Amino acid sequence: MELTHLTALQLAASVAKREVSAVEVIEAHLARIEAVNPSLNAVVMVLADSARAEAKALDARLAAGQTVGPLAGVPLSVKENIDMAGLPTTWGVPALADAVVPVDAPIVERMRAAGAIPIGRTNLPDMALRISTDSSLHGLTRNPWHPGRAAGGSSGGEGAALATGMSAIGLGNDIGGSLRSPANCCGIVSIRPSRGRVPDAGLVPTEDSLLAGQEMNVQGPMARTVGDVRLGLSVLNGHHPRDPWSVDVPLEISRPLAKRVAVVPEPPGGSTDPEVAAAVRSAADYLADAGYEVKEIVPPDYEEAFATWLQLILGDFAVIRDQLGELMGEDGFTIMQRLFDATPPLDGPGWSNIFMARHRIARGWSAFFAEYPLVLSPTWARLPFEHGFDAATPEGTAAFIELMRPVTPANLLGLPSACVPATRDEATGLPIGVLLTGARFTDSFCLDAAEAIEARSPIRTPIDPVTD
Repeated sequence: MELTHLTALQLAASVAKREVSAVEVIEAHLARIEAVNPSLNAVVMVLADSARAEAKALDARLAAGQTVGPLAGVPLSVKENIDMAGLPTTWGVPALADAVVPVDAPIVERMRAAGAIPIGRTNLPDMALRISTDSSLHGLTRNPWHPGRAAGGSSGGEGAALATGMSAIGLGNDIGGSLRSPANCCGIVSIRPSRGRVPDAGLVPTEDSLLAGQEMNVQGPMARTVGDVRLGLSVLNGHHPRDPWSVDVPLEISRPLAKRVAVVPEPPGGSTDPEVAAAVRSAADYLADAGYEVKEIVPPDYEEAFATWLQLILGDFAVIRDQLGELMGEDGFTIMQRLFDATPPLDGPGWSNIFMARHRIARGWSAFFAEYPLVLSPTWARLPFEHGFDAATPEGTAAFIELMRPVTPANLLGLPSACVPATRDEATGLPIGVLLTGARFTDSFCLDAAEAIEARSPIRTPIDPVTD
């Protein structure tokens, strides 16, 4: 099998056993980037020289009998709003094209320590504020399954790169689905970790995060298989002094959880494509085959959870509306303006009410998880849309907000939520991913169920990009 088709676990094992050299692994992935990236524009900076040097050094350590980490020699791609020492953290906008940082983000630091070798920086939409990936600095990223459809966002470059074998594991982040939306669109796996499990820290555009970022943003791994995502999460897990809210919590939970799943094929609050609902029901059948008890039932206050997330994030980002206008390109900022204008601003009592509502919703979901430890739902309620649809009209902006509603409860409540491909849409060829969301710090339980779906799913990556 070609090196670019091996999983991160397989690559790391082969390198550690010296069945293949780290240099060979890196050269194979650099060649893959050269071959397929021009049609996708997923990798926006290739780190060829540094990757070759790190691979050579790793091979020398192995030859000397030194111990290496669990990701030794694995090619790593990193979204361009995650700090890497000596490189710009651009957030996809020209104004930050030269925003070079002196230190790695904690998650990059940990991946390097585990032996992963950064091979490229990946594309994202302006300021990571869009669920399709079109950057005013780097341009449009295409979906490898369908060049006319969105690759998802904001970690869309990661999704497309991983799905086509340009890297074996990647890093992204998620304040409103940005790890899971690209996984859904590109047919790969990701997890939005429990808030606090993985450290979140950066220097650009500022070291201090807005309230919505503090409460709802997470960093996390993306890969082609559940096993690789689990490995990445194990490397990233735990407190780091640069993130005062990060915590040390074991990945494996000590208490037993019932294998009961609440299935939500058609989430309330909007319409759902029949193909998407069918994919969720197929995934429920996969889980039933694997010994899970499944039942169609909706968690409490589902619609209010989505509305509260939207009010919280827009109310907070409204305080930097002028700065966003200076940084973002026309399409991205047009979307944000429409959302700001449609959302009443929050005063002091309004903010108190939002957090009281959040607490009430969290309490209801916590009680629900005692009965149903997992919620299975769509990732998006509709298939990936055509490029530019979200910005072209006010109706398109409203439609994209409606379609992303299933990803938002996990952000509002700090929950783990894994995306795994379940099936493909016959008409478009696009993959359809489903979400498995659980109570805080049940990340491994979510991944267990995702693995049961993965074993029965027809989706396999990497693929060669579809170009017509």
